[in-house]
Amino acid sequence: MVVPLDMIENRTFDEMKLGDSASLVRTLSREDIELFAIMSGDVNPAHVDDDYARSDMFHKIIAHGMWGASLISTLLGTKLPGPGTIYLGQTLHFERPVTIGDRITVTVTVTAKEAERHRVSFDCQCTNQRGEVVISGSAQVIAPTTKVKRPRATLPEVHLHEHGVLYRHLIALAAGLTPIRTAVVHPVDSNALLGAIEAAQANLINPLLVGPADKIRAVAAAQEVDLSPYTLVPTEHSHAAAEKAVAMVRAGEVDAVMKGSLHTDELMHAVVAPGVGLATARRMSHVFVMDVPAYPRPLFITDAALNIYPDLETKRDIVQNAIDLAHALGIQIPKVAILSAVETVNPKLNSTVEAAALCKMADRGQITGGVVDGPLAFDNAISLEAARTKGIVSPVAGQADILVVPDLEAGNMLAKQLEYLADAQSSGIVVGARVPIMLTSRADSPLAHMASCALALLLAHSVRRAKA
Repeated sequence: MVVPLDMIENRTFDEMKLGDSASLVRTLSREDIELFAIMSGDVNPAHVDDDYARSDMFHKIIAHGMWGASLISTLLGTKLPGPGTIYLGQTLHFERPVTIGDRITVTVTVTAKEAERHRVSFDCQCTNQRGEVVISGSAQVIAPTTKVKRPRATLPEVHLHEHGVLYRHLIALAAGLTPIRTAVVHPVDSNALLGAIEAAQANLINPLLVGPADKIRAVAAAQEVDLSPYTLVPTEHSHAAAEKAVAMVRAGEVDAVMKGSLHTDELMHAVVAPGVGLATARRMSHVFVMDVPAYPRPLFITDAALNIYPDLETKRDIVQNAIDLAHALGIQIPKVAILSAVETVNPKLNSTVEAAALCKMADRGQITGGVVDGPLAFDNAISLEAARTKGIVSPVAGQADILVVPDLEAGNMLAKQLEYLADAQSSGIVVGARVPIMLTSRADSPLAHMASCALALLLAHSVRRAKA
């Protein structure tokens, strides 16, 4: 009996006879294991921890035994007997492990029927691609007596995304580099202080805690943190802490600055102060490095935090700053999309004119180290399908590493939309100053603080290599 793929149909008790069988085939993937672990709560390291599994008796990740057993249940509930089946019991023997990539054939065969109570017994077997039995056993069910034929339910697609992957990748990239001396400005709440301490323990920074000493010590005491390994630089208040951190940079005492429990405006006021701040010949800008589940690579968004309505000259620096940061993260030739509402130059839409000018500046060597194209609408910048549909021929369209937004409002909204609607995570840094500046948020987790520290460390070492 052939059942259309879009339908599900049972075999009633009377329709079945001894020896009838049904099969299904599944290939085990890592996603199968992870999803089964999520649904069951079984996070036995033999199934989910590669390092542990290598030291275990099988030397690699194996499937949960009940993953294979669930396929037997699937077969009984959907094919033989199918809808209307009531499970009574099952006995299983797990003969061999199932590993990622194994192709498992599951077969159930009718071995006995009891007419009075409509009970049916089955032999159950799962074999791998080599014909080896991995699971054997038997099952007993009450078979349906009424014919059922229904459209097969359409289930939602499941996409697994491991939060913190980008953060851990950045930290791994920074492993082995010499930690940078970092002025942590006004760390007077637990999040700011713990973020700095954990980054220090991960050998990313050597923190110098700048701010009111009594408040910092009070937070440390409340969190049971030992401050003795760290330098405390006392100041009267947050404004003084910002000024002191900037002075420490100018004196060569620190290699980076991290925002603690103060407003960004307060810190940046000290950073951009004429003559005594951290300005260079290039305009400072902020870059978000975002982990977007639906996008296959880290996505840089700039500038969404500092420059409100940047002019063409400022945008040139914004682009170059982002390219330099991408280089520090190992992206040799980043693809830069200059965003606008449309992909053609329109004199009435200034962002398209400036996008075209930036592309010509890249052609003339005023922007170096990346491939720049624009104007591009957001969909064309990140979707190859959208770019093809509109007939856009571009080395950047559909595969951008860096998105340069028209202004701060557009960038801020884009970054927050990705975070709250696309489940993205982000870390960020200010580039173009004398040293990297980490504008961490008071809402950031300690891991997010560490990721920003990793960005700063990678950028600082990249700058040193370039100067060497």
